[in-house]
Amino acid sequence: MILTVTLNMALDVTYEVPSVDWDGVNRVGAVHRRAGGKGVNVARVLAALGRQVLVTGLVGGPTGRAIEEDLASAGLRSELCRIAGDSRTTLAVCETAGTPAHDAGTAAPQEPGAPHEEVTTRRTALFNEPGPDVTPHELAGFVRRYTSLAREADVVVLSGSLPRGVPADIYATLAGIPDAPVIVDADGDPLRHAPKGRPAVVKPNAEELARAFPGGQGAQEVRSQGAEAVVVSMGADGLLAVTGEGTFRARMPYTVVGNPTGAGDALVAGLAMDVGRPWPDRLRRAAALGAAAVAAPVAGAFDRDVYAAIHPQIVIT
Repeated sequence: MILTVTLNMALDVTYEVPSVDWDGVNRVGAVHRRAGGKGVNVARVLAALGRQVLVTGLVGGPTGRAIEEDLASAGLRSELCRIAGDSRTTLAVCETAGTPAHDAGTAAPQEPGAPHEEVTTRRTALFNEPGPDVTPHELAGFVRRYTSLAREADVVVLSGSLPRGVPADIYATLAGIPDAPVIVDADGDPLRHAPKGRPAVVKPNAEELARAFPGGQGAQEVRSQGAEAVVVSMGADGLLAVTGEGTFRARMPYTVVGNPTGAGDALVAGLAMDVGRPWPDRLRRAAALGAAAVAAPVAGAFDRDVYAAIHPQIVIT
């Protein structure tokens, strides 16, 4: 069983619009509302791939009840801790527009003189609320619940932002509890503290790593502070993994254009389901899932056709 932890759960709302008029009225073409937060997105991908997964974290208020109901309707097993504050809502506004396929980079180059096919691309603006206030008593109750669940898990994923009242070193604390491998996906101070818990993998993107560990040696510094491996996501440039077995690079054959929200979570799902396998295999699946998630309209989903097409083409060096 893979345990995913989302301390700052959210109700994710996605608006799909043809274009955005920032000074006028916009009519929404499609609306998606679903439970979210990075760990929930990881769990959705894992469940879609047939893996046994359990979602835990903090929820509260009417929004928290909506999150619980959506998890249940999606068939995602959860063990959540309720708090007094209302869980947050996030809003993603996806703008669709037609662009030539050869410019989008979603397919192989066309024959000279061939007509340009129109494809759908997306620009996305994301608005994240900060989340509720969590009391020390509520946090202590969660840690007790987590300790019990984590000791039964084969892999633990700790990911996402922290609500107010939760200390920045919480991921280091939680990573040190189970004997199972722990994967941490965080930003800012939580990322800086995370290696002290000796997680199996720390997964920042390139910008997050540079902010938390400036100086150009971020991955090596993360490992020197206790993490076994660091996997850095670099968008269309693929992945860089600095591990005890060496340094690996996953290179993408082409760019998938779409909604990048949730791509890193799909990538983490790939890392979680392949613990123990050789790093080239882990990175190839993780990179393919991340690309396939970009092609999906909402976080926590991935395009199976894109996944199947791009997976064998990823080059590991």
